[in-house]
Amino acid sequence: MTTSVETNSGDNNTHPQLSLATAAARQLATTTKTPPQMQGISSRWLLKVLPWVQVSGGTFRVNRRMRHTLGDGRVEFMSTGAEVQVIPAELGELALLRGYADSEVLQELAGRFVQRDFGPGEVIVESGQPAEQVVLIAHGKLQKVGAGFYDGEATLGVLADGDYLGDRQLAEESPGTWDFTLRSLTSGTVLTLDRQAFEETAERAGSLREHVAAFRIAIPGQRNEEGEAAIELAAGHHGEPDLPGTFVDYDSAPREYELSVAQTVLRVHSRVADLYNEPMNQVEEQLRLTIEALRERQENVMMNSREFGLLHNADLKQRLHTRTGPPTPDDMDELLALVWKEPSVILAHPKAIAAFGRECSSRGLYPASIDFQGHAVPSWRGVPVLPCNKIPVSETGMSSILAMRTGEKLQGVVGLHRTGIPDEYQPSLSVRFMGINEKAIISYLVSAYFSAAVLVPDALGILEDVEIGH
Repeated sequence: MTTSVETNSGDNNTHPQLSLATAAARQLATTTKTPPQMQGISSRWLLKVLPWVQVSGGTFRVNRRMRHTLGDGRVEFMSTGAEVQVIPAELGELALLRGYADSEVLQELAGRFVQRDFGPGEVIVESGQPAEQVVLIAHGKLQKVGAGFYDGEATLGVLADGDYLGDRQLAEESPGTWDFTLRSLTSGTVLTLDRQAFEETAERAGSLREHVAAFRIAIPGQRNEEGEAAIELAAGHHGEPDLPGTFVDYDSAPREYELSVAQTVLRVHSRVADLYNEPMNQVEEQLRLTIEALRERQENVMMNSREFGLLHNADLKQRLHTRTGPPTPDDMDELLALVWKEPSVILAHPKAIAAFGRECSSRGLYPASIDFQGHAVPSWRGVPVLPCNKIPVSETGMSSILAMRTGEKLQGVVGLHRTGIPDEYQPSLSVRFMGINEKAIISYLVSAYFSAAVLVPDALGILEDVEIGH
């Protein structure tokens, strides 16, 4: 009589199984599990580096010295096909026309601008020539160059979309000359308004003549190089001269920051909360991941909010453009020159940091790493360069790099929050029980209160138009 041996058709081994299989053994074994993982958690360096100021009343007021801001905005345009026109109301961003509100006159001035398209290497204005026109840059990148000490050219800066020049010269009774040459680095478009066209419009509009006359009176001697009301002082004198009298004027309309909020409602079924809490508490894990997502959103808002986000609240005089596109060591030096009073950190998208590393490598430079809060991070000129994925990267591969001074004592950038709120779970973050509905679902209201403030303009600088894929 022959005995047949059953074999597993999926096994090459034809021998009978001699021990318990692992698949069956797992039915009696305890699985070792990790807490729920979340890829969306980042280092959140912005939240870590900002000193947080307690805002007890929900509003933070930044008092400053009186500051005379004369046209430091950027001009916007509208286009129809290849034709570009300046938006009339945007002419109020020019120093000469700041505060002027006659829409009909602004409409006439906007219509008298002449469009000029240019290619790389063209001269838009030339040093030594009469400064008799306003130049608005609609699109493109241009470089200001002047005569160096030894007859060579010195780069004075880069202008790009929305920048302008020449408006102050129109207010002078006799035109001066350009003290620099404006040369294009890329192709683009500018709009120009001649002095003659401006004066013809002013002759017909009495309100514009009065506005220009008031501007001429306001120009000299009323402010220091930071734009603040001057404090009259005497120094280096001999004998007994009459000393100047002075006082420190304050801004009569200081900016106030109200705390913003990020909220969500966390829902957990009571059956889950009651029965499935071993070895990890389900409510705590749900809450942990919810708070992580809330903190990520908080950092995103603090960087990108048009109301108080750092990218939109940097002073326009504290913004500069890259010279060639990618972030070079020269660009980073210029950025630190904007925030030269004890810069604390540089924040950039990880791809922008990689682009900067490539530019350094191509020049044979290797930025040193420093220890920062227990982490080895790259640095530039001793300032830590920290990654922040909340800084946006456009579809065309453009981003920004921020340099900032932090802390209230240093008149820098600070975070704002309110601790001691009801049901506080973390500083300025509360978890409030909302009850159980008729479907036995438990609800918790999770709220985080925050904002950010730039105490003085030179605490924050931004390098714009950073190409990360060059």
